[in-house]
Order: sequence, then C-alpha cells, then structure tokens
Amino acid sequence: MTERKYETRKRILAAAGRVLAERGPGDPAVAEVMAAAGLTVGGFYAHFSSKDALMLEAFRQLLGVRRERLAGVDQRLDGRERRALLAAFYLSRRHRDEPADRCPLPSTLAEIERLPDGFRLALVEHVEQMVAQMSATPEEADTALADLALMVGGLALARALGAGELSDRLLRAAKAAVL
Repeated sequence: MTERKYETRKRILAAAGRVLAERGPGDPAVAEVMAAAGLTVGGFYAHFSSKDALMLEAFRQLLGVRRERLAGVDQRLDGRERRALLAAFYLSRRHRDEPADRCPLPSTLAEIERLPDGFRLALVEHVEQMVAQMSATPEEADTALADLALMVGGLALARALGAGELSDRLLRAAKAAVL
C-alpha cells in the first residue's frame, strides 16, 4: 500500500470512527463518511469492500484505543483503583457531552444483533480484554465485569437523558457504585 493510500485510508477510518461513536455503525451512509473525510464516494471501494467492513474496522480501532488508554494506567495500582480511575473519566459530564473521543459502545450496543457477526466478536474480545485490564487478580474478574456493565449502561442512559440534573445525578450514582 502506498503512503498516500495509507493516509487516505486513515482519514476514512477516522471519519467513520467519529460518526460511529456518535450514532452507531448502521446509520451513516458511505457518502457521509467520505464527505467527512474530505473525499468523494468514488474512491471508497479502493479502500474497503463494503460499508460493514469499514465500520467494523473503525469499531475495532475505537475499542483498541480504549484498551490502550487503560493499559497506560499505572499497573502498580490494584484492580479497584484502576476501576475507580476509569469510572472517574468514563462517567464524567465531559465524556457524556463531548462529541469527540466518545466511547462507541453506547451508540453500538442496541444495533449489535442486526450487525454482521464480526461486531459481536469484536465486542466479546474487547470486554474480555477490558475485564482483564480492570482486574489485578482472577478473583476480581466478575466485579470488573459488573463495573464495566455499570459504566457503559450508566453512560448510555446519561447520554440518552441529555445534559441536565437527572443525567448528572445518574453519572454520580454510577460512579459511586463503582468506587
């Protein structure tokens, strides 16, 4: 792959990731993603075989970024401390309201049953890896799994409620439950 083609592919994936994190993988049309990347639809198939292939790669990439960030947390911290740090960021107003750098799970989970199997496989892999990163010992795995479910569900509901007092209370309550 030439450097130019690689850079173009990166732009398309970045645009797809932004739209996916905001609205999920099913909603955006290829034309919208390509326009967001500053390209025309005509060049799409030189990079991806289908919209599903693009969105799956963008989904995997976004999930990978999340795991990389968690891996950057001081590994000397125990699992509870790691989960507390993650909850402090993940269940924040900023993460709820900021359109850039959104977690793709709240926008994708409702669609997962209608998407190609690769999305579910990517989700399973992500959850397993996140739980491992959030647990200092194997005994903590179920607690980490429950905390992850609470964080993703809490953020999804807070985003659905929109910015406001009830949404803020929900974020605080979910964060307190993890802590």
